[in-house]
Amino acid sequence: MNLAFVESPVQLLNVLEWAHAAPVAPGPDSLIVVVLSPTDPMSRGQLRRMAELARDAGFTVRWQEARGGAGAPLRTLRRLAPVLRRAERIVIGDPFSRYVQLLLTLVGRKDVTVVDDGTATMEFVAQVARGEQLVRWHRRGGRRRPRELVLAPVTFLARRRLSPSKDRSVEVFTSMPVEPQPGITVTRNVFAWTRSRFGPPTITRGADLVGTSLVETGVIDLGQYLEAVSALARTHGATRYFAHRRENADKLHRLAVETGLEVVRPELPLELIARRGPIGATVLSFPSTVVHTLPLALAGTGIKVAVCDVAPEWLKESASPRAQGFLAGVTGTARDVQRLPAPA
Repeated sequence: MNLAFVESPVQLLNVLEWAHAAPVAPGPDSLIVVVLSPTDPMSRGQLRRMAELARDAGFTVRWQEARGGAGAPLRTLRRLAPVLRRAERIVIGDPFSRYVQLLLTLVGRKDVTVVDDGTATMEFVAQVARGEQLVRWHRRGGRRRPRELVLAPVTFLARRRLSPSKDRSVEVFTSMPVEPQPGITVTRNVFAWTRSRFGPPTITRGADLVGTSLVETGVIDLGQYLEAVSALARTHGATRYFAHRRENADKLHRLAVETGLEVVRPELPLELIARRGPIGATVLSFPSTVVHTLPLALAGTGIKVAVCDVAPEWLKESASPRAQGFLAGVTGTARDVQRLPAPA
C-alpha cells in the first residue's frame, strides 16, 4: 500500500501523475492520500476539488484538519499511526514541511517518493546530496530561531529518512531539472495524466499572465512587481491575471485597479486550468514552477509559454542573497519557453 501526504493542490496533482506513471492500480488500498489541510481558503478550495479528482481516479482520500488548534498535530499522529504501519511506500509533496518531517520520523525503513513540489524540488535534491540542513531557498541564513532549534532533531531524522540506504529506496518524481544523485532515482513527470484527462483547450487570441507569490515570500518589492506586471500586460496584450493561491487579497485588488487586468482565482492548479481552457495563445510568467510544467501540460497545443526575468533592483533588501541566482537558474533551465527581458 502507498501512503501519500500532501499539503497543497499542486502536490496532490503530482501524486496523481506519479500514480499514473508508476503505475498504481486504482483501488481503496492501493493509494491512500492524506490531506494535511492548510488554513488559507484558496488552497483549501483547490484541495477539495483535487480530492474529488483523486477519488474519481479510484483512490482513497483522507482529509485531516491537521492545523486546527494546539492539539491537532497529536490527534493527527494518533489517527495516522495504523495506516503508517501498513504502508510500504511513503509519498510526500514537501520535504521542507515541518509537519511532514515529523511524520517521517515515524516511518522507519519504508521506501520514499518525493513528488514534484516545484522549485523546492531542485533545492531538496541538492541539499540531500550535500548532506545539508533542509532549508527553503528564499530563507535567509544566519542564526536559527528558537523554534528551529527545538525542531532540529526532527529535521535531522527526517533528512536521514529522505536519504537512500541499503534498506530504503528514494525516488524523486519531478518535471524540474534536477541532477541525479547516487542512490536517488529521478523519474520524469511529463504530465501524462493531465493530458489524458483534460483538453485540448480552447485558445484565445490574447495573452494571459500567471501570478507569483514572490512578494508574499519577501523576495520582490511590491511596487516593482506591480510595475512589471503592468508593463508586461501592455506589451503583450494580456487581459487576465491568474493569481497564485498564496497572493493576498489587498495586493490583488491593487493590481486589478492599477493594471486593468481581470484577476482570476483558479479553482484548480494552473496546469489543469490551462489544459481545460480557454487559455491565451501566449502565457506569460515570472520565474516559477509553471515555466517548467506548462510546456509539458500544453504539449502539442501550439500555446507559447514566455518567462520574464527578474531584475536585481526588484529584490528587497531583506531577500536571501541566493535569490537572484536561484531565480535565474529556474528560468535558464526551462525548456520550450521564450525568454523575455525584465521590463525597463
